[in-house]
Amino acid sequence: MGYRSIITALSASALVLAGCGGSSLGQSGGGQSGGEVKIGLLVPLSGVYAPLGEDMRNGFKLYLDQHGGKLGGRTIKLVTADEGAGPQTGVPAAQKLVTQDQAAAVVGVVNSATALGLRDFFHESKRPLLVANAGADDITGARKSDYVWRTSFANGKVGAALGPAVAEDAKGGVYLIAADYAAGREMVGGFRKTFEAAGGKVAGEKYTPFGKTQDYQPYLSAIRASGAKAVYTFYAGAEAVSFVKQYKQFGLAGETPLYGTGFLTEGGVLDAQGEAAVGVKTSLHYSTELDTPRNKEFVAAYRKAFNEPPTVYAVQAHDAAAVLDKALAKAPGAEGDALVKALGGVGPIDSPRGQWSFDADHDAQQKYYLREVRSKDGTVVNAVIRELK
Repeated sequence: MGYRSIITALSASALVLAGCGGSSLGQSGGGQSGGEVKIGLLVPLSGVYAPLGEDMRNGFKLYLDQHGGKLGGRTIKLVTADEGAGPQTGVPAAQKLVTQDQAAAVVGVVNSATALGLRDFFHESKRPLLVANAGADDITGARKSDYVWRTSFANGKVGAALGPAVAEDAKGGVYLIAADYAAGREMVGGFRKTFEAAGGKVAGEKYTPFGKTQDYQPYLSAIRASGAKAVYTFYAGAEAVSFVKQYKQFGLAGETPLYGTGFLTEGGVLDAQGEAAVGVKTSLHYSTELDTPRNKEFVAAYRKAFNEPPTVYAVQAHDAAAVLDKALAKAPGAEGDALVKALGGVGPIDSPRGQWSFDADHDAQQKYYLREVRSKDGTVVNAVIRELK
C-alpha cells in the first residue's frame, strides 16, 4: 500500500477540511437520545478492492437487519461512501461523511494509507473511526488516537501468530517471500520475530515488485536452490492466486510446505486457486469452519442473506456493528467524546471469530487459528487445525 510517503500531505489536507467544518463538527451527528443516528460506512465499492468492500457492507448490514435496523436501541441511518482504490478517493469520501452527512461515527476502510491519512481528521473532529480492515501496525501503534479503533487486525500480529508453529514444524530453514510494500514487510517482520525467537532459521528472504509480478518462476527456482524445508509468504488478491497456482505447477507444493497469513487463501482468492491451494497452511482470526454454535449460526444467516459463505472481511464489519451496538447504548446523544468513552467500556464481543476485546491501544485482542486448505464437499475450505498460542 506504500502509505508512509503520502501520510503527511493527506493529514494536512484533512486538518484544513476539519477547520472548514466550522460549528457543524460541534453537533452531535446523532440527534437526541433515543432518536435516529447516522453511521457512515466507508468501503471500496469500485476498483480492485471492491469485493472486500462488498463483503464488509454485507457483514455490517446483516447485523443491522438482525437487530431491526437499530444499534443500542437507536434507529440507524446508514450512509455509504465509496473508498475507491486508496486515499485519493477514500480520504475526501470520509471527510464528507462527517462534515456534510454528519455521521456520528464512521466504519470501514480497507486501505491502510486511507486509514492513516484520516487519523488527524478524526482526532481533530472528535468523531470515532472504526477501522474494519486496514492492517498497518501504526494505526494502533505509533499513530494511534483516542478516536481510532480497530475491529480487524494489525499486520505484524497476524504473521507473529504463525512464527512459533512453523519453527516447531519445519525441520530446517524457512524461506520468506512477500510482495514489496508496507503490508508485505510488516507481515514478514511479525512472523520473523516470533519464528526466530522460537529457534527457527531463515534460509532466504525476497520481496517481489508489488502489483507488477506475474511470473514467479525465478523466485520459485531460488526457493528450491536455497534448500529451504518450508516457505512463509504474504500475498493477497490476484498475486495470491498467481503465486499459489505457480507454486503448485512448479512442483514445490509436494515437497516444500507453504505457510502464509490467511489472506493468501481467503474468500474469492481461494475460489480462484481451487485445488492448487490444498495443503497450504495459514494463520488468521477467522474461518467459516470454526466449530462453534455462534459461528455456525452466523454462517447460516450470511449464506441465507447473500447466497455465499462469509469472509473475514464480513466478520470484521459485522463486529464493528456489534461494537457500536454496545457503545451507543451507553452514549446518550451519540456525542463524539461520549461515544468514544463508551467504546472504551464495551467489554468482550461475542463474535463468530470467538470472543475478543479491545486492548489498551484500541486494537483487537483476539485468537488466531492455524488453518489448512482441504477439499470438502466438492469445494475447498480453510479447515481449522487448532488455536495458535
